[in-house]
Amino acid sequence: MSHSHTHTHGHNHSVANYNRAFVVSIALNMGFVIIEAIYGLIANSLALLADAGHNLSDVLGLLLAWGASILVRRPPTLRRTYGLRRSSILAALLNAVFLLIVSGGIAWEAIQRFRQPSPVTGTTMIAIAVIGIAINTISALMFLSGRERDLNIRGAFLHLVADAAVSVGVVLAGIAIIATGWLWFDPVVSLIITVVIISGTWQLLHESLNLITDAVPAEIEPLAVQTYLSELPGVSGVHDLHIWAMSTTQTALTVHLIMPDGYPGDNFLALIVRELHDNFGIEHPTIQVETGDESYQCPFASEDSI
Repeated sequence: MSHSHTHTHGHNHSVANYNRAFVVSIALNMGFVIIEAIYGLIANSLALLADAGHNLSDVLGLLLAWGASILVRRPPTLRRTYGLRRSSILAALLNAVFLLIVSGGIAWEAIQRFRQPSPVTGTTMIAIAVIGIAINTISALMFLSGRERDLNIRGAFLHLVADAAVSVGVVLAGIAIIATGWLWFDPVVSLIITVVIISGTWQLLHESLNLITDAVPAEIEPLAVQTYLSELPGVSGVHDLHIWAMSTTQTALTVHLIMPDGYPGDNFLALIVRELHDNFGIEHPTIQVETGDESYQCPFASEDSI
């Protein structure tokens, strides 16, 4: 049996960069939440209050993601042999669930406002929302480069982009109220906010649920990995192949290779480790080599062995 793994040195460096991004984004958004809530009450705007609640949930989500990005770097222990790498997946899942709960509250309040419309100050809505567009755009850009590699970072990025888009909607509602005097524009925008939150959160929920239940990460095609392994020189069969996420940035693999000529040497395994990383993004492979001796057949060999 051979146990091989690699480390991508750029990961820790990127996490350090995101520490700064998290601090700046949390500070900017928390300040904006306070301003938006105050002026939402002054302007009697449910759209502003709803957006403030959404931004507050994003601050909590950013805190969760930031904490998880720190926890995943903690070293393994005898009890936690992978460390706390899965905390980033748990943070993404909690973030998604929390946002869905918040969106339900916003929708309920919007329905109540339809029944009992209240005066709204459109100019205040516009001014505060414009600030929100600037803050959320700046914050989102700080997470732009990492959105493809880390579910946590992608979640932060998508929520901030959604917030900027929602603020654009609030500006449009304010303009419409000033132009027409139709107060129902305010709860309509609140319902649009709800739809934006749910649509932006659903994929995050789906992916985090998949990862936390050991599904193969969406960006990896398991049949392609199995085919690659089966076509390696000297390999006559592949079985007990498992691919799962250790965190939102690291993927693990375990597999049994049947090689009748016996152990091929460390150079061969080093090549597999490098190619699994370069071609499939798998950072932590564990490879067991077997000769296929029928007298000692592997108990994990299955009917789908190739």
